[in-house]
Amino acid sequence: MLCVACVANAKGFTLVIDAGHGGDDTGAVGPGKVREKDLTLRYALAFGKMVEQNCPDVKVIYTRKTDRFVELYRRAEIANRNKADLFISIHINALPKGKVAHGFQTYTLGTSKRTGKKTGVLENLEVAKRENAVILMEKDYQQTYQGYDPNSPESDIMFEFIQDKNMENSVELAKYMQKYVCQATGRQDMGAQQDNLAVLRLSSMPGCLVECGFISTRDEESFMNSKGASERYAHGLYNAFVAYLKHHGGSGNISYMPVPEAEVEPVVKTEEPVQPRSEESALPQSEKPVQPRPEEPVAPVVSAPVFKVQIMTSSTKLKASDARLKGLKEASNYKEGGLYKYTVGSSTNYNEMYRLRKDLVKRFPEAFIVAFRDGVRMDINEAIREFKKK
Repeated sequence: MLCVACVANAKGFTLVIDAGHGGDDTGAVGPGKVREKDLTLRYALAFGKMVEQNCPDVKVIYTRKTDRFVELYRRAEIANRNKADLFISIHINALPKGKVAHGFQTYTLGTSKRTGKKTGVLENLEVAKRENAVILMEKDYQQTYQGYDPNSPESDIMFEFIQDKNMENSVELAKYMQKYVCQATGRQDMGAQQDNLAVLRLSSMPGCLVECGFISTRDEESFMNSKGASERYAHGLYNAFVAYLKHHGGSGNISYMPVPEAEVEPVVKTEEPVQPRSEESALPQSEKPVQPRPEEPVAPVVSAPVFKVQIMTSSTKLKASDARLKGLKEASNYKEGGLYKYTVGSSTNYNEMYRLRKDLVKRFPEAFIVAFRDGVRMDINEAIREFKKK
């Protein structure tokens, strides 16, 4: 790919979508036994389908479409071999047992505090050179590419320029990912990062690796495995892709997809139909015949789920005046896993807490809805299902 991979015209544009892990490589496994490889494939296929349906001029290639193992270097090879314009790898984050975190992250190739080395960046430069060595096999390549010599100092400068543009475009894509995926899913924005990741290091085009959430955190695992999650992630990934495409000369006919509304439909109370009064019902209460009441077993009363908005977690108990609460005097807390978790609001009406979260998310981007029954934390999806039934 001799020309700088920064002009992303939709016509002839190739997108490679990589579903992380697969086959014997399950990836991370959550406390509820949800497997990373299953979620990444689900999201990748949903995202790709959305691109295929709405961007007919974009060619979508998958590194895997089934539950099979694909080596990291082969994933990059697939992108390089197909002269891809963009590479997006989908993964799920995890932490060691006992640690809790929430949020969505995007990684691009670069140095990090963890590695502190430029080795990956240098190797990526060699990949760019190797991928363009095929030019030498073309007839009259010197005329076509104006005397291009892959071993000359000038070509090194050119390749560094190409790599710089690729990395610049990757960072831009990462910013779009953080904006649109967090918007679509309600996940905490943990920011765009850089790291020396093999699948990015070995590819020769702009790209990023997304970490959709923490499967090791029970409520995030539950959300990511919920019925509507793949659609939400697909919307976010798709809108980020469209933003990138538009910025780089893509077709103006391609439009963003509206994010599906998360709010549960409000319960509409209807008037009970008025029944005609019988002669018996017209009698005074004292004159009505007494009907024997059959003995019925008394069913245990199950209290309705109570919804709250969780705004933050702390390893120590906070004072009401603590700056981290940002003036929310009404915040309460519960203890779970040795951590103090702070919530705001309390209602059996999910819609009320949904609206409250929307008000709080600017001050607390990590805010999300939790549910309790009789003071005990319960599965949020189960709680929402109960609310819908009512």
